[in-house]
Amino acid sequence: MADEWEQVVSPAPAAALPGPPARPLDAIDRDILRILQTDGRASIRSVAERVHVSRANAYARINRLIDDGVIRGFSARVNHERAGQGASAYITLKIVQNSWRTVREQLQALPGAAHIALVSGDFDVLLLVHTPDNRTLRELVLTKLQSIPEVLSTRTLLVFEETDLDPDH
Repeated sequence: MADEWEQVVSPAPAAALPGPPARPLDAIDRDILRILQTDGRASIRSVAERVHVSRANAYARINRLIDDGVIRGFSARVNHERAGQGASAYITLKIVQNSWRTVREQLQALPGAAHIALVSGDFDVLLLVHTPDNRTLRELVLTKLQSIPEVLSTRTLLVFEETDLDPDH
């Protein structure tokens, strides 16, 4: 199983490109995505059986989904508390106009940064971080985030409890 995934998973040239899919997804493609979102370790043989196509067809479809940037990679869903990252927060940022790319690069380098989004509304950026404890979180906000020149202000929203939704929801 590991060998067949090593052949399939390669850097996706289209993965960084925004926009609509290169090709429309059909019902089988959507079923494959649902299976892999639920179990990213499913073998190609298992995927093929579950969507009722040949192994070669499943392999080709998964490769196409990777090449088109629809599948950006395979990852584990982590329980952050059990992984020693018990303090999580969403942090909103107001930034200097036209500084998104610069700020994004700096946020990507932050320890514990899990998700970064440019958004509309009362603030410009939404950042999700996971840190070992509140002291580390405070240090991240007060010394690292607020020292970025393009960051005008921040607001921190502590996460008390979180639930990852299964792809079938």
